[in-house]
Amino acid sequence: MDILVKGGIITWILVAYSVVGFSIVISAYLRLLKNWGAYSSPRVPNYSAGEYKEIFQRLTAAQQSGLDQEALRILALRLITTHIRYFETGLKTLSVLANTAPLMGLLGTIIGMISAFRVIESEGTGVNAQMLAGGIWEAMLTTGVGLAVALPLLFFLHALESLIEKRHWQLYVAVSEMLHEPVESQGI
Repeated sequence: MDILVKGGIITWILVAYSVVGFSIVISAYLRLLKNWGAYSSPRVPNYSAGEYKEIFQRLTAAQQSGLDQEALRILALRLITTHIRYFETGLKTLSVLANTAPLMGLLGTIIGMISAFRVIESEGTGVNAQMLAGGIWEAMLTTGVGLAVALPLLFFLHALESLIEKRHWQLYVAVSEMLHEPVESQGI
């Protein structure tokens, strides 16, 4: 607790960043785990599990209603995009937190150094190291906390983006196979 007090308001803001960021990470991983069964194999989709079930039921109903191939492709793309957006919820916020945490730490560094220079200005030539220590301590502490918050958040952000991209590709392949179309590198 002493560290939070010595780090000043910036450290408290970075703690809030950490709490919000890790809440988003946990929430995103729980969403991914909830639907894990549908993605056990990219080539043999489980059409009756998780989100796959809803997508394939809607596409099957559209096929049976006589929708042409182009309209099916548009519907499939919309369903896949909606599905993937569900998994991407919160990732932009996580990105902002991870990318601005070091900047917040730098802001704390500047505030701490300003504090140290204020002591130098007010004390003149009689400044000793102990008088400067408070400002320098705050400066270094906020930089360290900013990096300590940013690094794991960036790691989890990239891991989540990778898992979601893999999910997207698996769903794309499965829908392409269902529609009896060759798998291309883009679009349905």
